[in-house]
Amino acid sequence: MGSGSASADAFLQAHPELQFVDLLMPDINGIVRGKRVDPSTLVKVFERGIALPASIFALNIQGTTVEETGLGLDIGEADRVCLPIDGTLTMEPWQKRPTAQLMLTMFELDRETPFFADPRVVLQNIVRRFDELGLTPVAAYEMEFYLIDQENLAGRPQPPKSPISGKRPAGTQAYSLDDLDEYAEFLADVLDAAHEQELPADALVAESAPGQFEVNLHYVNDAVRSCDHATLLKRLIKNVAYDHEMDTTFMAKPYHSQAGSGMHLHVSMLDRAGRNVFAGNAEKPNDLLRWAVGGLAATMNDAMALFCPNINSYRRFSPEYYVPSAPTWGVDNRTTSLRLPGGDPEALRIEHRVAGADANPYLVMAAVLAGIHYGIANRIEPPPMTVGNAHEQHEASLVNNLRDALRGLSQSEVMTDYLGSRFLDVFVACKEHELTEFEMTISDLEYLWYLHTV
Repeated sequence: MGSGSASADAFLQAHPELQFVDLLMPDINGIVRGKRVDPSTLVKVFERGIALPASIFALNIQGTTVEETGLGLDIGEADRVCLPIDGTLTMEPWQKRPTAQLMLTMFELDRETPFFADPRVVLQNIVRRFDELGLTPVAAYEMEFYLIDQENLAGRPQPPKSPISGKRPAGTQAYSLDDLDEYAEFLADVLDAAHEQELPADALVAESAPGQFEVNLHYVNDAVRSCDHATLLKRLIKNVAYDHEMDTTFMAKPYHSQAGSGMHLHVSMLDRAGRNVFAGNAEKPNDLLRWAVGGLAATMNDAMALFCPNINSYRRFSPEYYVPSAPTWGVDNRTTSLRLPGGDPEALRIEHRVAGADANPYLVMAAVLAGIHYGIANRIEPPPMTVGNAHEQHEASLVNNLRDALRGLSQSEVMTDYLGSRFLDVFVACKEHELTEFEMTISDLEYLWYLHTV
């Protein structure tokens, strides 16, 4: 018996009450797909894998196969082999019936060649480039989300009633402990469930809008695993909220007049001796950090479709909500796209503040690491450091709509080099399909403006 199947067998012996196992695989949108199986098949999954269609990575946001990707009917809806990811077999604490979960990644039928359209595989290919430089990315996500009522108001979201006061919040004070108290049981259950699943979530913060919170993850010396953590934590938060008769949304901009939800990524680099190569004076960054910032600034517009992959993503950008609008950088400056946090010089890192909470963590990480590697490999100098309000000093120059972002991504030589042309073709085809359908839909506002006036 192999080590994987042995660990599966040990897990089954430790959990004789187990009734189901959820096999999970994030798609191109970051939405978790998969199937639920009987525990009796778990050892077989570890030994031989499980077949799932390649078209999982051709699904649009509605879960419909986009045939323009070439992964649907063109290949006969053919299967590929999905194999377990070590260290991801855990229980699902929120389930009423004992259920476990296991993450998978897709391979070609030879079981050795990773499948090109799996975002996890795309990221792994980029991480390997850092291996060649003797560097290891260290990363962690901060994710914002909204608690919302399970009952919508005329199809629109609304904050849930407080389990304590019974009132629906109309406003929130950033970092308010009182707001944390209102939803204390839900928040405690999130952290408890995260710890049970060995997800390194360590803090929950009340943000600047009714029902909005931020959850922080610990740094790990594995960029791919940090994306696993973010993906699984999003799923956990949603399911724990259901147990509390609430819902959640990671939509980038659910309310017109409130802050959007971002997904900030913190990244540093270790050398072979385990030293942070970005360490030093943030005001005068060393060569590697300076080039990394330069590469990120130079490639930011190329990667906007990965940071902001949905039509709604671009509604989040607004100066009053600390959302950057130009490829700027600064020291401890939350108005810039790239922030070098102050504090311990040995812990100096880059905080990338552009992506929305609706983005795929694997693809955000892939785009950020591509920019860093490109900057270091080509010694790209950054623009001048921004001191003070970046919105007042720089015109908005980041792409502000999905169509232009997709065009920029598909034409980017840098992103094509790092992410692969075949993957980008699939991603762009899926998103263009969504965009076309959106643009063909007649909105209520159009009827209000034009039905009786023209």
